[in-house]
Amino acid sequence: METRLTFRYDREADILHIDKCPPYAAQESEELGDEVIARINPSTDEVENLEVLFFSTRLLRNELFELPVTADLRVVRERGA
Repeated sequence: METRLTFRYDREADILHIDKCPPYAAQESEELGDEVIARINPSTDEVENLEVLFFSTRLLRNELFELPVTADLRVVRERGA
């Protein structure tokens, strides 16, 4: 099964949204630390969305920014290309 991530930055709220699917009301929220919120599927416990709060201020820090999640990243190529 292919999963695509969508990255959206809300400048007004200063939140980076990383989404596998659109957020929905039934998702559970959990603070992962360092002002990162995970939105979790209540049936599978799978992380479906991440919200990185105060994102622009992180860009000014000298320390490495890490998300405490595991990802399997691959290049998606068009068929016939």
